[in-house]
Amino acid sequence: QVISNRMQKSVLVAVDRMVKHKKYDRIIKRTSKLMAHDEKNECNVGDTVQIHISRPLSKRKSWRVTQILHRARV
Repeated sequence: QVISNRMQKSVLVAVDRMVKHKKYDRIIKRTSKLMAHDEKNECNVGDTVQIHISRPLSKRKSWRVTQILHRARV
């Protein structure tokens, strides 16, 4: 899920995952924010995208947007 696209050729992507708590034996949702490279500036906020790991492109950016799975309604 794309959170922000204010940068040039970059997007901020939120990746959700479900993790089991060791002590309480519950399922918890954890979110990671990743910077991803968007070469053509095609992504908008709310889009569902597929990202793939790549070589480090900058200090915080080491992912690439490979595909836009679902576009957000504007």
